[in-house]
Amino acid sequence: MAGIQDTKAAMGLKVALARSVRVASSLGGHGGTNLPGKVVRALDPSIIRRLAVKLPRGSVVVSATNGKTTTSAMIYSILAGEGLKVAHNREGANLTEGVASALLKDASLSGAPGSDLGLFEVDENHFPEVVAQGAPAVVLLMNLFRDQLDRYGELESIAQRWSDTVKRLDPAVKLVLNADDPLVADLGALKTAAVVYYGIQDESAGGDVMQHASDSKYCSVCGKPYEYRVFYIGHEGIYRCLNCGHSRPSPAIYAREVRPHGMEGCRFTLVAPDGEFEVTLGLPGLYNVYNALAAAACCLSLGISPEAVKTGLEAFSAAFGRVERLTVDGHKTILLLVKNPAGFNEVVRTLLAEPGKKRLLMALNDNIADGRDISWIWDVDLEALAGEVEWAVCSGTRAAEMAIRFKYAGVGTELLTVAGDLRGALRESLARLKEGELLYILPTYTAMLALRQAMSQHFRVAEPMGDLVWK
Repeated sequence: MAGIQDTKAAMGLKVALARSVRVASSLGGHGGTNLPGKVVRALDPSIIRRLAVKLPRGSVVVSATNGKTTTSAMIYSILAGEGLKVAHNREGANLTEGVASALLKDASLSGAPGSDLGLFEVDENHFPEVVAQGAPAVVLLMNLFRDQLDRYGELESIAQRWSDTVKRLDPAVKLVLNADDPLVADLGALKTAAVVYYGIQDESAGGDVMQHASDSKYCSVCGKPYEYRVFYIGHEGIYRCLNCGHSRPSPAIYAREVRPHGMEGCRFTLVAPDGEFEVTLGLPGLYNVYNALAAAACCLSLGISPEAVKTGLEAFSAAFGRVERLTVDGHKTILLLVKNPAGFNEVVRTLLAEPGKKRLLMALNDNIADGRDISWIWDVDLEALAGEVEWAVCSGTRAAEMAIRFKYAGVGTELLTVAGDLRGALRESLARLKEGELLYILPTYTAMLALRQAMSQHFRVAEPMGDLVWK
């Protein structure tokens, strides 16, 4: 097919092939999210560019270590509320092949798009390739935390790839950056126009002690340590270098008066150039305030009205596996994905805001999509949970190591159970619950998928399960 001229007939054949691969993959018990794109890209490496340039309003490319799935879903909620049709890799297939699959799914047999614009959540390592081919109108970069060092290397290597990509952006592309993350904020100096910063302007929402898992501690200009006025999450905060004067840029879009309400969510005032408004968000944690700010900054950059941004954010419910509330066999559970130190620390902070002892199912896997190296669990501030745990069931391929980490954090061994089998661990955890008690389920990525699969096949789940994600 690579030798066939790019006629409508050839494009129709490619789209039809992608659809047949998707159907076959789904029938085989997989989500069919990456495979169609992988097959067609092998035949036509330029398929993303061919389809993306036809989108009337271009595309939005979102990348980050933490929060890109939730933020992309928030952006979709806002855009869909405005009646826009969006080609979105919502199944979570965020590699280059997943973006191709989303475009192929959206296209007609002639290659014409069915949507107004594209919205692509992109793995931080695949970001350069997708931006080069995806004809973006807006690029949103949210944060860089240590994640899967065995696959991605140190943060500086990813930051360098992002830097090289930003330097090549078309001047018309709007670049939306988190002002509170030094490595991300520094990218704005590489582009001469159309840079929008967002951040948090509420020192009461943060702290004055740097978390153990903080990463970007040193000035990118002179190499001296930053001085922080406040820490929000990890190394995200308000910072400056006393040696050379390099400092956090002032955000045009920011949150102030952040008021958390435990697991029920939070409120904050969102300030933008065109005014300010209060947002009531149905998701907990400061990390979700950052996600909402990123979504708002992106949509405002697209010309969406502040009123529509507020409506879309307040209508949003949890993305797949991210603070999902499920009733399983009559018991209330909350599913909170944990995959690196910074994200896990925010989950710990959110749990501590809830009253009473906590009942936990921790599922730690070390599959490729999780990262083989699990040493990151020792950078999580689990010591804060000592005295807060009623009991914890540790499961997954590295269940024993998770139990050891809890032990060294000060959780008594009599409170810990090791059960490697995920389905069995879920059943045991549910059996321990008394009427009205809540179970917090903290899985890594592939453990989350397996638990959701187990729930749909072997347990009664009251809420809709949604599409399962495989990659």
